[in-house]
Amino acid sequence: MIRLLLVEDEENIREVVKLNLELEGYEVVAASNGKTALRYIKEQHFDLLILDVMLPEIDGFQICEQVRLTNLEVPILFLTAKDTAQDRIAGLKMGADDYLTKPFNLEELLLRVQNLIKRTSKSPENTPEIYTFGPNEVNFATYQAKSGDQSIALTKKEAMLLKLLIDRKGQVVSRQQILQSVWGYDVYPSTRTIDNFILSFRKYFEVDPKNPVYFHSIRGVGYKFEF
Repeated sequence: MIRLLLVEDEENIREVVKLNLELEGYEVVAASNGKTALRYIKEQHFDLLILDVMLPEIDGFQICEQVRLTNLEVPILFLTAKDTAQDRIAGLKMGADDYLTKPFNLEELLLRVQNLIKRTSKSPENTPEIYTFGPNEVNFATYQAKSGDQSIALTKKEAMLLKLLIDRKGQVVSRQQILQSVWGYDVYPSTRTIDNFILSFRKYFEVDPKNPVYFHSIRGVGYKFEF
């Protein structure tokens, strides 16, 4: 399910927009201030951010600036009463993808959200049930793998993470995406826990685990599978 973060301090607007986005099939997390929004962004994965500008604690422009320091991909839509040309230019210069002023037409907002998600989404590859790379073979139905003559029994979590990385071959998968796809948001494993899974994959499948060919850690961002 596509996950959106809606940051809006006016309760009536927040609830109406949230309800209508959910009716479109999106999963919506809402925040009423900038500080909470940044915490959610740090902890979770979102496919789109909808930001008001005038927010308590930290404004929408500051949120956008901080997000763009580490994430250039997630689309950002400003939804705000700040409607001068200078405001729009400032928002777009900070890295926003779209800018819609209040009062707004709800149908137009939904269409803009839909278009941003279509434009920025990357469809993962359809990994076959049995996948081979180099001397390695993984059966995602049975959680069994082989590396040369060595047989490997994968745990369910290992198989889920391995499939996520292979599905997104060549792409950096963030820790937030891993949390959403493999653990959900009921449990928050530490960064070290995820690192240990990658170390296990290197031990299972790499000829030289200290010089990996397939499983790469991208410092401060996430992980990538290459083949």
